[in-house]
Amino acid sequence: MRQDAFVARYEAEWQAFEAWLERRGSRHRAGRQPLPDGAALDDAQMPARYRRLCQQLALARRRGYSPLLVERLQALMQRGHDVLYRAPPVPWRRALHFLLAGFPRLVRAQRGCLWLSAALLALPAVAMFAAVQLRPELAHSVFSAQDLARFERMYDPADPAHALGRESGTDLAMFGYYIYNNVSIGFRTFASGLFAGVGTALVLASNGVVFGAIAGHLQAVGHGDPFWRFVAGHSAPELVAIVVAGAAGLRLGLALLAPGRRRRVDALVEAGRVGGQLCLGVLAMLVFAAFVEAFWSSTGWIPAPVKFGVGTALWLLVLGWLGLAGRGRDPWQDAAPPRRGGADA
Repeated sequence: MRQDAFVARYEAEWQAFEAWLERRGSRHRAGRQPLPDGAALDDAQMPARYRRLCQQLALARRRGYSPLLVERLQALMQRGHDVLYRAPPVPWRRALHFLLAGFPRLVRAQRGCLWLSAALLALPAVAMFAAVQLRPELAHSVFSAQDLARFERMYDPADPAHALGRESGTDLAMFGYYIYNNVSIGFRTFASGLFAGVGTALVLASNGVVFGAIAGHLQAVGHGDPFWRFVAGHSAPELVAIVVAGAAGLRLGLALLAPGRRRRVDALVEAGRVGGQLCLGVLAMLVFAAFVEAFWSSTGWIPAPVKFGVGTALWLLVLGWLGLAGRGRDPWQDAAPPRRGGADA
C-alpha cells in the first residue's frame, strides 16, 4: 500500500486518538485539524485502539514510509502508553473526587426519596414549633420539667459569656461528643430503613418533633435569640446530612417493598451499596458539622448578624455543592486511567 493511501485510510483514527489524549491531559495537538463530527472516542475503546496504533506503526516501519510519518506514530504511541499505563490516582485524590463530584451526583439521583426525607423531618418540626407557640404546655409532653430547665440554662440570654448549647466541657471534648451524637443519629436514620422504610420515617419524624419542641419552648420563654444563634452555623451540614441519610434509608425500604423486576435480595443489595456510598458523604458532612458546632456555634460573644451571615453562607454552600457539583464534563474522571482490555477494532 502506498504511503498516501495508508495515511488517508487511518488519518481519522489518529486524529481521534490525539483528541482523546488531549482530553486526558496529554500534550496539545499542535495545530492539528479539527476532528470530524462523531469521531470522539470513549475510554472503553482506547486499549484496542492503542494496540491498533502499535500495529500501524510496525507496518509503517516495515514498509519504509517517511521518517516524519513514523515519528508521528511513534509519538502517538508513546503518549498513549503514558496515559494508559500510568499509576492509578492516590487514595486521597479518589476521596476528593467522590466528595466534589461523585457524592453530589449520587444525592441528586435520589431525588424522590430526598424530598420525602426532607418532608418527614421538616413538617413535624414546623408543626411542633407552631403548636408550642400556641400551647406552651405541649413541650412538657416531649420533655420533662428538668430537661426544659436545663435547655433554658444552656441558652440563657442573661449570660452572654456562657458557651451556647452546653453547660460544661471544652471545645475539643464537645467536638468528640458531637461527632458521636451526629454520626449515631445518621446511622440510625439509614439503618432503620431495613424495617421497610418505616423505621427511617419514624426516626426522621421523631427528630423533627424533638427539634420543634426545643425551639418552640425556648422561643416561647424568650430564649430564642441564643438558640437560633447556636443552630445557625451548623444547621446546614447537619440537617442536610440527616436528610440524605434518611433518603438512603427510604431507598432501602423501597427495595424491600417494591423491588421491581429484580429479586428482592438483589434490589436490597443494590440499595445497600448506594446507601453505603451516601453514608460516606454523610459522615464527612456530620464531622464538619460537629467541628462548626464545637468551635463556632457555641461561642456566645459573636454578634447575631455574624452568626446568621455565616449560617446563610453555609446553607448556600451546601445546597450549591449538592445541586451543582459534578455536572458537565468531569475533569477528575478524565484524569483517571481507563480500564485495560477490550477486543481489537
